[in-house]
Formats: sequence, structure tokens, C-alpha cells
Amino acid sequence: MTRPDDGSDALTQLGRATPAPTCPEEAVLERVPAPYPGKNYLVRFTAPEFTSLCPVTGQPDFAHIVIDYVPDQWIVESKSLKLFLTSFRNHGAFHEACSVQIATTLVERLNPVWLRIGAYWYPRGGIPIDVFWQTGAPPADVWIPSQDVPTYRGRG
Repeated sequence: MTRPDDGSDALTQLGRATPAPTCPEEAVLERVPAPYPGKNYLVRFTAPEFTSLCPVTGQPDFAHIVIDYVPDQWIVESKSLKLFLTSFRNHGAFHEACSVQIATTLVERLNPVWLRIGAYWYPRGGIPIDVFWQTGAPPADVWIPSQDVPTYRGRG
């Protein structure tokens, strides 16, 4: 039986032991052809345990990140996305910089119809910082559910 050409033969990380990249610039975001080019549908990735470092103190910062996108010709390969997100663990940058860097890197690599990121950062110094960014208006014919990540309320 012949396997369909889904683009997975070109992948270098999936199905192989792959060390975590030490910084986002070393990470390789891989893509495969979208299975339904020309059809609008939403893909969601949720990373509830994202970590990076404060660029000033070196202390860890934590976020719950939700990435929604409508593919065009490409979809991101999920293991490479996980490795890309992991690469921020030793990366020092402010919340806003990390959040927008993730989104813009995906846009550059995938050229999606639409993409948004919701980065819900846990508080440090008593103030949570939530960062939201999107490429523009979403397509009218796609159901885009709410991200439903509650704002931080402390112990209340």
C-alpha cells in the first residue's frame, strides 16, 4: 500500500529524538501542506504551561498561551511547535515581546489566512499581563470560539 504524499517525509523532527533548542532563533518550525487548501477552518493550539525568563531578573515567567489560526497552504507540525515554544524557557524577554514573537514567527512561516494569539501571563509583582495580537479581521465563514481563559483573580 502506498502512503499518500502528506509532506511528512520532509520533516526532520517528528518521529526522531530531537533535543530542545536553547533559544527561539535555533528552533526549526516545520510545516506540511494543509490537507484542505481553499477551505477555511480553525486550528487551535493551547500551551497552558509556557515559560520564559524575565530579561531583567532572570526569574521564570509563566503563561497560558492559546494560538488560533486559519491555514492557507500550510499547517504547522505540532512537535516542532512544541519545541519552538520550549525554546523560550531560557529566553529572556518581556511578556509582550515573547507573545508577539511567537505569533509573528508563525505568520512568517505559515502565511495563514488569519492568526491570533492570546497570552495570559501569571502575575509577578502582583500584576498579570495579558497580551493579544492578531493579523486582522477573522474570516466571516469560520467559527472562532472564545479562548475562555479566565482572567487572573487571585485566590478569590
